[in-house]
Amino acid sequence: MRKDMVELLCLVLSKSFKSRADRGTLQHLAGIIKDSGFLRVVLPHYLAGVGSEPDKMRRERYPQHLESILAILTQVLSIFPASTVEPVSLLLALLPPSVNSLRTSGVDVPAQIEESMEHLEHLVSHLQTRSREGTLRSNTYALLPSAEEDQQNFRTIPIYPTPEELRHEDRPYLRPNITSQRYPNTHLYLDTHFRLLREDFLLLTQRNTAKRLDDIRIYHDTKVIAPKCTNNGLAYVVQFNVEPLRLLFATVANRDPEDLKEGKIQIAFTEESRKRLATMEQNQVYMMVETTAYFEAYRHVLEGLQEQEEDELPFKKYLVDCNPDVEPPAYLHTDDTYNLSFKAHPDLMTKVRSFHCLDEKNWPTKEELRLDESQFKAFQLALTKELAIIQGPPGTGKTYVGLKIAEALLANQKLWRKKNDKAPILVVCYTNHALDQFLEGIYTFLRKGIVRVGSRSNSEILKHFNLKDLAHRYEFMDALPANLKTAHNAISRDVEDARTDLESLSVQLECTFKGVLHESVLQRFMSEQHWECLHAGYEKDDFECVGKKPSLIMEWLGLNSLQVTQTSNTQDTLNEPLLEHPEESLIHVDEQADLLEAERDIDDETKGGREDHRKRISQAVRELEKQMLAMSLDEPEGAAEHNDGESTEKWEYQREQKKKTKNKIKQELRKSSTLTEEEEHHTADLWRLSVPDRWRLYRRWVEHYRIELRTKTFHLEEQYQNAVDRLNDVKRQQNLCLLKAALVIGMTTTGAAKFRHTLQQVRPSVVIVEEAAEVLEAHTITTLSSACQHLILIGDHQQLRPSATVYELAKNFNLEMSMFERLVNRKLPFVRLDYQHRMRPDIARLLTPHIYSELENHPSVLEYDNIKGLITNLFFVEHTHLEQEIQDGRSHQNRHEAEFVVALCQYLIHQEYKREQITILTTYTGQLLCLRKLMHASEFSGVKVHVVDKYQGEENDIVLLSLVRSNIERRVGFLNIPNRVCVALSRAKKGLYCIGNSEMLGQVKLWSNIFHTLREKDQIGTALTLCCQNHPSRQVKVSNAADFGQAPEGGCTEPCEYRLDCGHVCAKVCHPYDPEHKKYECFKKCQKILCNLGHFCPLLCYQECDDCKVLVEKIIPNCQHKQMVPCYKDPYNFVCLEPCQKTLECGHPCDSVCGEPCTKCTVIITFELKCGHNQVGFCYYKRLNKKPDCTAPCKQLLKCGHACTGTCHLCHQGSYHRDCTHRCERLLICSHKCQAPCTSCPPCGHKCENRCVHSRCFKLCGQPCKPCMEPCAWQCPHQICTKLCHEPCDRPPCDEPCGKTLTCGHPCIGLCGEKCPDMCRICNHKEVTEIFFGFEDDPDSCFIQLQDCGHVIERRALDQYMEMDERQQANKEEVAIKLKECPKCRTPIRKNLRYGSHINRCLAEIELVKKKIAGNQEEIKAKKFVLLERCNQNINLTNMIKGYSEIKDRLKYRTDLTLVDLWIIENKMDFYRRIEKTLAMIGNKGNIWLKTQFLEKCSKLLEWLRSPQQRFTEQQVYDLERELQRLTLLAELTALRLTAQYKQTKDTIQEEEQTIQDALEKCGPFTEDDETKVKSILAEIKEKLPDTVGLLGISDEEREMIVSTIQLPGHWFKCPNGHVYLITECGGAMERTQCPECNEAIGGSNHSLVRGNQLASEMDGAERPAWPTALHPLLH
Repeated sequence: MRKDMVELLCLVLSKSFKSRADRGTLQHLAGIIKDSGFLRVVLPHYLAGVGSEPDKMRRERYPQHLESILAILTQVLSIFPASTVEPVSLLLALLPPSVNSLRTSGVDVPAQIEESMEHLEHLVSHLQTRSREGTLRSNTYALLPSAEEDQQNFRTIPIYPTPEELRHEDRPYLRPNITSQRYPNTHLYLDTHFRLLREDFLLLTQRNTAKRLDDIRIYHDTKVIAPKCTNNGLAYVVQFNVEPLRLLFATVANRDPEDLKEGKIQIAFTEESRKRLATMEQNQVYMMVETTAYFEAYRHVLEGLQEQEEDELPFKKYLVDCNPDVEPPAYLHTDDTYNLSFKAHPDLMTKVRSFHCLDEKNWPTKEELRLDESQFKAFQLALTKELAIIQGPPGTGKTYVGLKIAEALLANQKLWRKKNDKAPILVVCYTNHALDQFLEGIYTFLRKGIVRVGSRSNSEILKHFNLKDLAHRYEFMDALPANLKTAHNAISRDVEDARTDLESLSVQLECTFKGVLHESVLQRFMSEQHWECLHAGYEKDDFECVGKKPSLIMEWLGLNSLQVTQTSNTQDTLNEPLLEHPEESLIHVDEQADLLEAERDIDDETKGGREDHRKRISQAVRELEKQMLAMSLDEPEGAAEHNDGESTEKWEYQREQKKKTKNKIKQELRKSSTLTEEEEHHTADLWRLSVPDRWRLYRRWVEHYRIELRTKTFHLEEQYQNAVDRLNDVKRQQNLCLLKAALVIGMTTTGAAKFRHTLQQVRPSVVIVEEAAEVLEAHTITTLSSACQHLILIGDHQQLRPSATVYELAKNFNLEMSMFERLVNRKLPFVRLDYQHRMRPDIARLLTPHIYSELENHPSVLEYDNIKGLITNLFFVEHTHLEQEIQDGRSHQNRHEAEFVVALCQYLIHQEYKREQITILTTYTGQLLCLRKLMHASEFSGVKVHVVDKYQGEENDIVLLSLVRSNIERRVGFLNIPNRVCVALSRAKKGLYCIGNSEMLGQVKLWSNIFHTLREKDQIGTALTLCCQNHPSRQVKVSNAADFGQAPEGGCTEPCEYRLDCGHVCAKVCHPYDPEHKKYECFKKCQKILCNLGHFCPLLCYQECDDCKVLVEKIIPNCQHKQMVPCYKDPYNFVCLEPCQKTLECGHPCDSVCGEPCTKCTVIITFELKCGHNQVGFCYYKRLNKKPDCTAPCKQLLKCGHACTGTCHLCHQGSYHRDCTHRCERLLICSHKCQAPCTSCPPCGHKCENRCVHSRCFKLCGQPCKPCMEPCAWQCPHQICTKLCHEPCDRPPCDEPCGKTLTCGHPCIGLCGEKCPDMCRICNHKEVTEIFFGFEDDPDSCFIQLQDCGHVIERRALDQYMEMDERQQANKEEVAIKLKECPKCRTPIRKNLRYGSHINRCLAEIELVKKKIAGNQEEIKAKKFVLLERCNQNINLTNMIKGYSEIKDRLKYRTDLTLVDLWIIENKMDFYRRIEKTLAMIGNKGNIWLKTQFLEKCSKLLEWLRSPQQRFTEQQVYDLERELQRLTLLAELTALRLTAQYKQTKDTIQEEEQTIQDALEKCGPFTEDDETKVKSILAEIKEKLPDTVGLLGISDEEREMIVSTIQLPGHWFKCPNGHVYLITECGGAMERTQCPECNEAIGGSNHSLVRGNQLASEMDGAERPAWPTALHPLLH
């Protein structure tokens, strides 16, 4: 390429990169350059020729071209650092010689070019270093030069990832954390940390979309189950598949381990995602992605960085400018007088007086303050500098010094806590555990004024200082402003009301996932036909079902436990593999999720409150489960009662079957397939479905139920969330009042970011950050408020550094460097503590001087005892056993090391060390899980097992360290990081035992130095030496776990020989534990005699002796049988096992044993039933006056002409038949066949098949379709239609042939404007020319292909066929309303442009019929109103008959009723009214027994009417009418029997009465002949009855008028002469008087009548003086 072209191209490219073009465009441009020959060939050639350029004018322009080249190289390297570092470094090597040659020739090269080269050289050097370390892996991100601004302000960047970022469409620009110099400005400082922190979270999510699964977890088939009410607002239970793009973001709200086992967890959606969730489908299945990053920490810190104003950042001159001249705190400028007498030794307290702390000479001595030299310096620095940095190596007591600093500040709070600004001290720690430790230390000198924010505290001391607990105390609530109390109470009630309503629905929703729902719950989601079929299809067998009646839905799904144990078919369906048994109880090891939650969780809801609420909800769920579920998956398998009579084997078998049943249910509930609407409507007999189809239909019913519940919860969710948000606002104000009054506030760094707005108002002036070297700088920034005047950082950057989630960001961008370490490196003043109080000197030697240049031992560490059972307190066991990669290479385990440290741990426990004194540390989580599998809880519970990173700040007496790494590639991983090595080696106080591959680790200089130190005292080798405490001369060398077998009990292999209290000798080998043998159990045979017969105890020596159970022959007193009875047992209490010889009342022998009561007789006999059929059943039915149900087939011919398929019992002996189950198969108006049973045809239930070129109808076929309003698509070059799609076309058909050529190359045989047929006249000659109508073989014939069926038909014949209906109408002939059908296959023609007019006319007529059947809403509404009014008018009927009240509720609350439904309701109302009239014939007349009998007959008819399957078919109406007629005549007879006339003449009409009674109570239907016969006999009886005038001297009308007029309680009586009188109230005689007519004595006393008086039954029909019972309650 010519030089001028190179220069021009460089100029254009540099200007492009300097422009404000779209980021994606610049990335695309850089991508082209990085892979081009221009970068790798042209530019090197161009730079090599700069020095030899002869043209002076061109040489003078070279600086401008070099500037362009530098701009290009900088941008390309920044955008693609990994792939361009090599070619850019080569070009960079050519630049200095070129510049020097230009200067030599007299060309002036600007200093700016030198600076650009220096910057580029620094960037290349940085990237090359990272490349050598293996951390520069990919071009995931682009570098943003420190001084250059990105196009987008970091304050406008969204916190959550955008879809473009997840799809990798945008590559972020990042700057490294500047660690070697000051930041140019505050904006750049905040921008850098925001971008790095956001990318640390974002990159994990991006890797998910690219399926790089290093740090994310994916859960498939995730479903949102139910909303959950929490104190922070709504959470949602989600269920996912535990077997291993519209975005929703959520955080984990609650992770119950028990729920996790079932794949359930509670999550809280962000506000935006919650709104988006409401718009999604209710049964949507998601893919859930979880990152290992703790998002809550990111979110609050990122928001804090965006909100941080640049001019309000405290300590800017140190954090941004890195100024090493640290000034005193601002509050000391007015008064710096400290009093530290509290710190002095008691003897020197009077000498330590107040002093000016800013004058170093005035300070008390370190001896007076009881501090060592380094502690004194740290203490002095912390109190006199506004930014104090204190480094505390392991065991040096940095927490102790921090507490002394806090105590000094609190003792002198008048200096920093002004009267008008009561600012507290803010204590911030990275983890909850460290925060608890520090605040507990403060509690030793400050008993009031502490507030601990966050509920993740395990400290009992701090429990009463929790913010939540303090806020609920009465004294605090009472002191609140009145407006806050009022608002809190009012809004709390709103929250509770909304919670109650929402949880009620949520619990129901949750139950749908917990087992099989009872059929009664699903009834309203089944069709009436299916409900009836479900009940009718389950016919009882010949045997009585013992125990709880099985659920029909369980029977139908093939899950009933009786079927499982009795039938092989069902067992086969359930013979699925069992879910895995829970693993054997192992020791508890905190997993990563637990540690994250415990360390940084900031949820301020108290654990106890959460637990109580969870228990209440669980109880509510359990109660509801009992009502809703036919079988619960939560019910334990062993919950079934184990009867004594059952064998253990049988019970265990049933238990296993129940497990299989539950496993089957779980598998089916996880599936999502359901029957379609069409399949559901076509299903007539549920019991004929296959088991998989039954489950699909069941899931469809359940889904309808869930949709109903979710619809109801939608509005309640919003209401609840709004109420919670308002309550949280009030709580924030309350918390603010509490925090402002505190002296010390403690929270985690994440908590400080979350509560940053509150902290801005609290304005803490002093901030103490513990573990500051472990905290990302961004976290520390958001901890500081603008009011902070004093910042104290305590930590150790030579131990663990901050944990970045993305390794590349940690290494390449310095994200893992804390503010603490950066300021120490920038030479800001700090003090390091020098005296360690933890490790014995041998262990401390491993740190000094290899990690710390200087570390002194405190005298206390010289007094530790030696470790028992070992010859050394420190040892490194060498080995070469290789590691194994696990978790897809993300972690490692070393089985050899794991087995060794577990065996060593067991050995140390045998030395009588408490388990709590031992800690096992490892460097990888994979090894942690491996260790857990080897450690049973029964033996190792209490031993701490941790990864090194999670054990900083902790210590223990003995530490066993497994280093894991041992591989052929000699990769040591992060064991080459001094910080982690420092933590691992500094946790032990008295004993440290390591195991690892020293040969491989020795290649790391640090480890090499450590091994050299160990070899000085022979503390490293291939075997560890054990020493027996009881026999010191016996030593064992162990190099693997098996070697510990030489000291099986922690001693040696010598026998113990200790004589026990029982006289036996200890059978163990030498053991150092339990020397007194207080816990020893002797396993030799017991020698004690148990009874007078001399039987020895069969137990072991250590077991407590029991009663003698040797079997001896004894005579049973009650029966004199000889039986083998346990020696100790009295024969009177023994159950004789001889067969019973007794004969039961029925004459059959008893089949029980002699000692047990005789059982029911279960001999099968034949019963003669009332219906005339014979039926077998148990003999004991006779004693119960019970007979089995008749199962004889009915087979009666129904009104429809089919034989009844029911049984004699189900059809009520022919009185009320089952519905006909034969398919209708009639052709409906829509051209579908009716799939309903043999009744009046309902609207078609198929999916609608009507469609046009624009769309299709998705309704059911029986529902009216919406017409298509799009313009008609029928057009060709000759004609065009101007109508809408659903209207008849206004253009004639075009008969011109189609001019198109088919894919085969032959001309189309179709018509112009029509779809080309699939067939060709030449290629498909036989099919096309086949004669059907007669024109097919005409070479000029054109054809039309019907789109509905695909048949190709000749045009002229089809035209005539389609026009046939129009011709018939023109001739005034009747034409059926139906679609024309394909003449070949009879498929309805629904979609065809040519015949669109005809199709549209037919469809319009069909739609009119559909609307007529379905009814319009106005008609339905009017009909409902009329029926409801009728209900309201019949109040007495509503109160009397339950079914009538149900009708009223259905009319009021159901909104989906059709005209057919209303017709059924109207018929029911009519029958209820007629039944009421029948009841009125009896009224309140009494003989209670007669009325009760009649009411029982009525209740059966009412039950038939209330049945959901009652559709008033012809057969049903006939059966109801006949039964109602039977009841009417029975009522007439009953009323007649209650009259006085009947009682006078009943002896003369007994024969006629019995004839009527037999006719009315006979089995089978009540025929018209029966009706005629009964009516004629009734008429005869009435003629024989005397008139009431002869009895009372008054007519019936007069008698009824007298009774109704008086209306007093009581009964009528008559004197000896027949004169009638009334005794009121109970009707019993309590007073005596004279008859006003004849002066005879009437009445009586003590409820006894005077002689000669009697009851006047002829007045009201009463037979005894008792208050008559109302009729209507019996009808319920």
